[in-house]
Amino acid sequence: MMRSPADVVEAAFRYYWSQDREAALALYAEDFSFTSPQDDHIDKAAFLERCFPTADRFVEHRLPHVVPAGEELVLVHYEYELTTGDRHRNVEAITVRDGLIREVQVFFGGRVGARG
Repeated sequence: MMRSPADVVEAAFRYYWSQDREAALALYAEDFSFTSPQDDHIDKAAFLERCFPTADRFVEHRLPHVVPAGEELVLVHYEYELTTGDRHRNVEAITVRDGLIREVQVFFGGRVGARG
């Protein structure tokens, strides 16, 4: 049975937090692309090397919103606290096709509680 795109995305976040690389590998397409304000369309290998092993920076991570936005697009709003005590919110637009994550676009939201 194929999981919904939202289920695939939630599983990817769980595997990231637990650092279960083997389980995560099965969720990402070979032509996967990751873009954030710090990374411009990096491929699956670069994502797994640079981004995946960073979960130890977090003391808390929550997914208050995982919202399907079409047949393949899932919008994720998440909050996290770093080991430094800083709290942040971000949004990701994640494309899931045929049960595999094809693309992630990260939009940084900034610190929670910061005043401009």
